[in-house]
Amino acid sequence: MSATLLILFLALMIIRVPIAVCLGLSSAVVMILFNLPMAVLAQRTVNALDSTPLLAVPLFIFAANLLSLSGVTNHLFELVRMMVGWIRGGTAQVSVLVSLIFSGVSGAALADIGALGAVQIKMMRKQGYSSEFASGITMAAATIGPIFPPSIPLIIFASVSNVSAVKLLIAGIVPAILITILLMAQVAVMARIYKLPRDEVKFSLAAFARKFVVSLPALAAPVLLIGGLISGYFGPTEVAGVTVAYALLIGKFIYGQLDLKRVLIAARDSVDATGNVLFIVATAALFAWVLTMDRLPATASEFLLGLSSDPLVLLLIVNVLLLVVGMFLESIAAILIIAPIITPAMTAAGVDPLQLGIVFVLNLMIGLLTPPVGMSLYMVSIIAKMPLHRVIRGALPFLLPLFLSLLAVTCIPAISVWLPNLLD
Repeated sequence: MSATLLILFLALMIIRVPIAVCLGLSSAVVMILFNLPMAVLAQRTVNALDSTPLLAVPLFIFAANLLSLSGVTNHLFELVRMMVGWIRGGTAQVSVLVSLIFSGVSGAALADIGALGAVQIKMMRKQGYSSEFASGITMAAATIGPIFPPSIPLIIFASVSNVSAVKLLIAGIVPAILITILLMAQVAVMARIYKLPRDEVKFSLAAFARKFVVSLPALAAPVLLIGGLISGYFGPTEVAGVTVAYALLIGKFIYGQLDLKRVLIAARDSVDATGNVLFIVATAALFAWVLTMDRLPATASEFLLGLSSDPLVLLLIVNVLLLVVGMFLESIAAILIIAPIITPAMTAAGVDPLQLGIVFVLNLMIGLLTPPVGMSLYMVSIIAKMPLHRVIRGALPFLLPLFLSLLAVTCIPAISVWLPNLLD
């Protein structure tokens, strides 16, 4: 049954059927072929969406859209530009730091590229950076968003793996900072080798102080979010709701950019993005149920544990699997299909589920930069008006710091589990 399901799924993918339809249609066909109860089809798809943590997904998407339309990204970009733009390769460093800050409200790599990518690439090109370099650092920096809280992929991983969503989000803080440091180090090395230009921005304490005051409400959003999670006063859903309210307040009364028309635009874009995500969640739940009926998770657990009992060896095996999967499968779909299969085996082998969640998502974010299905590649290709092969060439150098981050998170559990364990 599982073999038939996977063959149908792959066949539909090959002919470029949308991923959610691939999941749902292949599951429905197998249920008919093997006389499984069709009533389960509606039950499983609807019940998959009946989840409090998943309610955070549309709220965080809405908050990110509101902040983007409020002009927050421009203020943050100019502030960080004043801080580090004057060094060689400074605008590229700005791209990395702004992505870290904006990730505190967006939670998704493609949201970061959509909000920041056009501005970053245009400015770097204007200053003399190659288009390949500009597109590459923009895509690599966007991988920070899904690791740093609030992370939509981490919330979904927590919902399907019975892991504390709060702890998993907090577990992403140190790895995200590690990725930021390694990307900035890579830019510094490339700046020296290729004589990258300096930004023309002139630093003055008075101008910096003014821009800092203007940007302070935007900088406070990630602090509010993380503080709420760490304090225990809010779960992910409550924090998402507070972030939306905060975005509305500062967008209307501080930045003065949000009116009813812009709020409706943000709501429309959020509904569109949420519909895409939750359609995949619903059909993937049905797909996973069919696999479970055929005992595939148990079989996979037995297979993995038969290969080795060493947690590190198993994590390295899972890394290879996920890097390949990330090349062909959209990240949320990959989480929903694979996480329920391998999490029990990895947990039984002694892998901390918090570490596994970070390793899982980081692998799939690297997949966004790898063909043939790397969504970041296609999005930047459209934004930068570049052929895909040039965008891929630009991404290659920045895979090194991402792979080093992945290796560190895989080999050193404390990078992921130290901070959330402080909450116990």
